[in-house]
Amino acid sequence: MDTEIFRKISYGVYIVSSRKGDRINAQTANAVVQITAAPPQLVLGICKDNFTNECIKESGVFAVSILSQETPLSLIGRFGFKSGREVDKFAGLSYRLGNNGCPVLQEHTLGYLEGKVVKELDAGTHTLFVGMVTDAQRVNEGEPMTYAYYHQVKRGTTPMSAPTYIEAEKKEQREEKTMEKYTCTVCGYIYDPEQGDPDSGVAPGTPFEELPDDWVCPMCGATKDQFEPAE
Repeated sequence: MDTEIFRKISYGVYIVSSRKGDRINAQTANAVVQITAAPPQLVLGICKDNFTNECIKESGVFAVSILSQETPLSLIGRFGFKSGREVDKFAGLSYRLGNNGCPVLQEHTLGYLEGKVVKELDAGTHTLFVGMVTDAQRVNEGEPMTYAYYHQVKRGTTPMSAPTYIEAEKKEQREEKTMEKYTCTVCGYIYDPEQGDPDSGVAPGTPFEELPDDWVCPMCGATKDQFEPAE
């Protein structure tokens, strides 16, 4: 089976949020699909191991923040490579609570959808939540972040809990690596000197060894000593 063909399916990149009692949480997700227009309904694919899954199951409500192309990798990594059981992912960010009590981002987002779960389906590693949209609002103008843009332009990586994580991604990374590139041992982000790190002000052509000592992985925040030479 050629699993790389899955990359040709069009996806977006979103922040799916929910709540559990007084706690709020969210995660990066791309398995968000509108399935009906009247009434408006969505399907969300959320990993069973994720705290967001637990929150949605208990509260029965969710919100989806639609990210813009300008969203920095650090924000996507915060929601994709850290656990809400251990950290407050919304600390220091601009957000507000929607009508259903779920947090929605106010920065780097084009708008949001709120919903309530009407059905759950077991999909093995993931739960498919069918949700009725109860509110939808615009926040900012711009172009939405697509999964292809995230990988090809932003050079983002995919956590193993994502439904689109495939072994082909490891192969692709190996093919792209050279001795001049360095790989984050935490999230798999590859620092490419030719690309630099524009979000952190690192110009293209900057060798890894010349990065500032306080530079961190733009994806997950790992320090330089957590990088290894690419194979």
